[in-house]
Amino acid sequence: MSLDQGDYSPLKHFVLAKKRISDVFEQLLAYVQESAQFVEDTCKDASLEQVSSREQLEQIQAYTSKLSIIKDVLARRHMKVAFFGRTSNGKSTVINAMLCVCVHRTSNGKSTVINAMLRDRVLPSGIGHTTNCFLSVEGTDQDKAYLTTEGSEDEQSIKTVNQLAHALHMDESLDAGCLVRVFWPKSKCALLRDDLVLVDSPGTDVTTQLDSWIDKFCLDADVFVLVANSESTLMNTEKHFFHKVNERLSKPNIFILNNRWDASASEPEYMDEVRKQHTDRCVSFLCEELKVVDCDQAPNRIFFVSAKEVLNSRMQRAQGMPETGGALAEGFQERLKEFQCFERRFEETISQSAVKTKFEQHTHRAQQITANVKAVMDAINITAADKRVVSLEDREYLIDRLEFVRNQLNLLIEEIKKRIKAITEQVQQQVSNAMAEEICRLSSLVDEFQSDFHPSPHVLKMYKGELFRHIEEGMGKNLAFRCSDAVNTSMQSSQKDMMDLLQPLLPPAVQSELHTLVPSRRFNLSYELNCAALCADFQEDISFHFSLGWTALVTRFLGPTHAKHALMLVDNSLQVARPMATTPSVPCLVQQQEAAMSQEELMLTMVNNLASVTSRTSMSVLVVGGVVWRTVGWRLIALSMSMYGLLYLYERLTWTSRAQQRALKRQFVDFASEKLHMMVSLTSSNCSHQVQQEMATTFARLCQQVDVTQKQLEGEINTLTHKITQLESVQNHSKTLRHKASELEGQLESFTSQYLRPHQP
Repeated sequence: MSLDQGDYSPLKHFVLAKKRISDVFEQLLAYVQESAQFVEDTCKDASLEQVSSREQLEQIQAYTSKLSIIKDVLARRHMKVAFFGRTSNGKSTVINAMLCVCVHRTSNGKSTVINAMLRDRVLPSGIGHTTNCFLSVEGTDQDKAYLTTEGSEDEQSIKTVNQLAHALHMDESLDAGCLVRVFWPKSKCALLRDDLVLVDSPGTDVTTQLDSWIDKFCLDADVFVLVANSESTLMNTEKHFFHKVNERLSKPNIFILNNRWDASASEPEYMDEVRKQHTDRCVSFLCEELKVVDCDQAPNRIFFVSAKEVLNSRMQRAQGMPETGGALAEGFQERLKEFQCFERRFEETISQSAVKTKFEQHTHRAQQITANVKAVMDAINITAADKRVVSLEDREYLIDRLEFVRNQLNLLIEEIKKRIKAITEQVQQQVSNAMAEEICRLSSLVDEFQSDFHPSPHVLKMYKGELFRHIEEGMGKNLAFRCSDAVNTSMQSSQKDMMDLLQPLLPPAVQSELHTLVPSRRFNLSYELNCAALCADFQEDISFHFSLGWTALVTRFLGPTHAKHALMLVDNSLQVARPMATTPSVPCLVQQQEAAMSQEELMLTMVNNLASVTSRTSMSVLVVGGVVWRTVGWRLIALSMSMYGLLYLYERLTWTSRAQQRALKRQFVDFASEKLHMMVSLTSSNCSHQVQQEMATTFARLCQQVDVTQKQLEGEINTLTHKITQLESVQNHSKTLRHKASELEGQLESFTSQYLRPHQP
């Protein structure tokens, strides 16, 4: 529909498509940036073990740069129509709209065509080379018109066409290959409101630099308008130009306007014949030479118009005057309708073509980028899912392993405690038996001791010290010989059993180093007899004692304990019997009382013993003694006394240092045996405690390794749990981004279906 027939223009199709695709690219750019940040985060997280790769990150980051460029390009996109032809063919009178290129020779009215389409005299037109360079006309939101020249950003204000023409002709630096951009207020021209740029060219007959023109101004044109002079046929220069365009562009959209058709009104009898001739030549040019359209579509691209009439008519209407006012040739309404038909076909074609040429490639690129990013998200999701499954299995295995280690350790603790207890009891029994045997042969050990002996106190003290050391070293060696090897073998066997039991609970790396972490060493018991302290109160008696003396007889008769009390009582009695000159003091009374008590005890003992003797042998002794006395007499008594004296003399003479040494050793054996018997239980308990402590220390070291293993397992489980959580987050995020990609694919497909695919009638 043309602008004369309503407010709606097919050019809106391009505007809406541009807004739609720009919104999609805005979302796509944000999506790709979010995806790039997500992939970068996963790449940097070492705990995720390369869920995403550096190549994927670089790929998406490259998409970000490309989309930013495309987004900026889309913002600058507009429809472009280029007008070509010979000068003064009325091309400027037609255009002023989308980026289309008008091509014609000079004097064919290109500028007039542009002005007619813009409904105002925007571009200078007239006889001669009015357009001496490329002019682009596009809309501006400002209220005033201005122009800019190539290589300068200075805005030159223009108010009238004459000012524009003057500015173009006065600038000597402008040649046919320069571009002057004319910005016309959108408020004054509805056609320029829809992102349309019109390009007016110098005539194709004013230069031979066609290749540079095409490269510089035509490659992005959506529509080419060839403004021909209906008073003549198509020229070779015009055809040559479009042949070159056709070589650079694939099937360009070309319209042919046979301008100045109002001249045919003067010869109406030849009008149809001339129209047919022009049409056939144009159809042949489009279909056979250029091959840009089919023969049945070519007539829809050929129009016979009078741009000057349309421009004058529209300007009169804009001023409130009748459209048909003034001198108009016959058939004006038909030519006006054909011009309006051209405008409608032109707008439909350029809108659809611009959408396709400006957006189709970018849409396909966006679909590829979306599909590739979606594939990356799928790959990350699959990789994260696989790693999550592996991590779940690993965590489940570690949890089972930890539970097994804990349960097995509790069972082994009880079992090993029983083993340690059994070993300690065994060691205690072994040490007790060995020590009892060593006490029994203590006399042999004492006899083995040889050292200088003298009864003097100093020498005697040194002798006893050396004897104590000899006994302690000798008994220690003997006990070690009897017990240590067996105990050490038993302990090493038990330690090996403990290691074998706990080894399955440790990781393989620790199992291979277990003998280094818990080294096997020989264990030696420390018996700690400490004979010096044990026999510190030993008091030897190496003074001479006659075997038949009073003390010896009393000891034999009363026993050692009672004999001692009896002898003390006798000594005290002798002291009491002495006359005292003074009154006894209180301490003396105490001593007398004690002596009286001791005397009573002694008397009771003597009475008991005498009664016992009397009751058994007293009568026999008296009878025998009386018989002997009567039979033998004093001679026997004398002989007995002589023998008693000789025996005393013999014993006194044989009481030498050696005899004293033997007496000391004998007394020490008796004393030490009694003391050592008291130490048997303590020593054996001490040895068993040493064994228990050694075994417990070894077991504690092994348990420490197991504890380290448990902590490692717990740490690995926590690490895997955190990793699983991260992988779940990665999965969810990748799924979210994948869904966004699907939504964008839907939007791109919808855009393609609505704007890029041809609609079936």
